[in-house]
Amino acid sequence: MGIEAAIVMIAFVIVAAALAFVVLNMGFSTTQKAKTAVISSYTEASSALEIAGKVTGIGYVQSGVINATIIPIKVASGGDSVSLDPNETSIAYYSNTVRYDNIYANKCVLTSTTYANVTGALDAADAAGCIDKVPITGTTKTEGAPTHTQAVVYWSVSNTPVNDIADEGEHASIAIVYDSADRPASLDNIKAEVIVPTGSALTVERQVPPVTTNIVDMG
Repeated sequence: MGIEAAIVMIAFVIVAAALAFVVLNMGFSTTQKAKTAVISSYTEASSALEIAGKVTGIGYVQSGVINATIIPIKVASGGDSVSLDPNETSIAYYSNTVRYDNIYANKCVLTSTTYANVTGALDAADAAGCIDKVPITGTTKTEGAPTHTQAVVYWSVSNTPVNDIADEGEHASIAIVYDSADRPASLDNIKAEVIVPTGSALTVERQVPPVTTNIVDMG
């Protein structure tokens, strides 16, 4: 009977050890998955863009509409570099009347130099063939509403030779130029969504105020 009891005890110990190993292994696996999720979430959060100032509009006072919207952007504090290559990044645009999944598909990122203002940037975009008209009075290129609503990205501050990578400390701007039918009017809601290859998308939503000046402060 003593031998039988010992055999039973040994069997219980073996079974308990096996179960303990399974439980520990599952715990380690769960911990590893949680660690991977945390690291992935950190990477996603650290690669985000943020608005770097006021969103402004180029107003066409006579008709009470916006010809272009300029959104200043930068990498979030402490974040990783973000690619603004049109092959990897898309810019969606929505308003009261239209919805475009990507208005940044024509390789309209200007990387030859930095620009002090949107006029110079849109002149360069016109010369590069990104847009066919410049919707700002007083430019050196063809003036008027472009054929298609289009987004142009340009740099105002660059720490390195200008490229399509936004690094910390650099400032870029997204200029959205509208065709005649898409120009938002007073009290219209407009929204742009910048979808980058890694990191959360940047969503910018504004209501157009009354257009009484050529430069419209949209907050």
